[in-house]
Amino acid sequence: MSPRKKHPVRAVILSLVALIVVAALVAGGYLFTLANTFDDQTPELGSAFPEESLRPVKDPGDKSMNILLMGADHGGANQVTEDVIDTGGTGQRSDTMMLVHVPADRNGIYVMSVMRDTWLEIPGHGKHKINAAMAFGGVPLVVQTFEGLFDAKIDHVAVVDFQGFRDLTTALGGVTVKNEIPFTANDTDYFYPVGNIDLEGDRALRFVRERKSFSDGDYQRVKNQQTFLKAVMDKLLRSETLTNPSKVYRVIDKVSPYVSLDDSLDAGTVAGLAIQFKGLRSKDVHLFTLPTAGTSTSADGQSIVLEDEQAVADVGEALSHDTMGSYFEDLESDLEAKAK
Repeated sequence: MSPRKKHPVRAVILSLVALIVVAALVAGGYLFTLANTFDDQTPELGSAFPEESLRPVKDPGDKSMNILLMGADHGGANQVTEDVIDTGGTGQRSDTMMLVHVPADRNGIYVMSVMRDTWLEIPGHGKHKINAAMAFGGVPLVVQTFEGLFDAKIDHVAVVDFQGFRDLTTALGGVTVKNEIPFTANDTDYFYPVGNIDLEGDRALRFVRERKSFSDGDYQRVKNQQTFLKAVMDKLLRSETLTNPSKVYRVIDKVSPYVSLDDSLDAGTVAGLAIQFKGLRSKDVHLFTLPTAGTSTSADGQSIVLEDEQAVADVGEALSHDTMGSYFEDLESDLEAKAK
């Protein structure tokens, strides 16, 4: 295959949106048809998990769900599976990683961003940035790395191509975000002023990709991703969207070819989630970033993000015992106290 120009990808946002779209379809009364459209057009990842003997054990009675979301840049529909899903190493890094926790009571969704430069142990490869796991061993090694980090089992995996992200915003007719820091996207004439701004297509993509314009780089980029994701869900879960069959179909039709899922996350599974999430609203989706211990430089000169071992242990505990709601409340309280 011919090489493609690499882009910093933030389209993993799209995979969460795709799941929520289908979960919300039941409110419009046309779940079955659209869920099957999603299933028919969505490529499968195939072998997305490491050997079972290498994985944490999950209590059979635990009905919570952990979903790993990753971004990949492959320039077209259905190419994620061809280019990324490779247990022998892909040469590519997943610059965007989010871990989604769905509680057993289905009363919300918790979306945790993980900084791509987090320096940690990758099984069989020593210390590296976490986004190198994809290059070393494909999706199964990324899953193994996350499961080893938090000692919690990953139930499902989604990988998304950024092209679908651009199409999603167009299908929704754009979204409005509240921008807190003015900036011009690098190598473009796209200026983003402070305040409420409308985003669609390439302009939306650059908003969530930009990092060079910020003094704290990736940290602000992650904040922008979360701001944008919240705006997408605000629009997606409005009654005027859910009761408009043609708009919802356009979203599903545009999104699904760019979202690759593990083979157990099919239309039946997603339809089941849809019924459980019938009352889901954007306020029920909680976004945060895994706390870190600051930044540093590795022995070979790389800029890295240091792991906060206590934070990792606390998140692992919350994932394993389905107490993410309590963890999130404590985290918000700590952040508010530090901001004073």
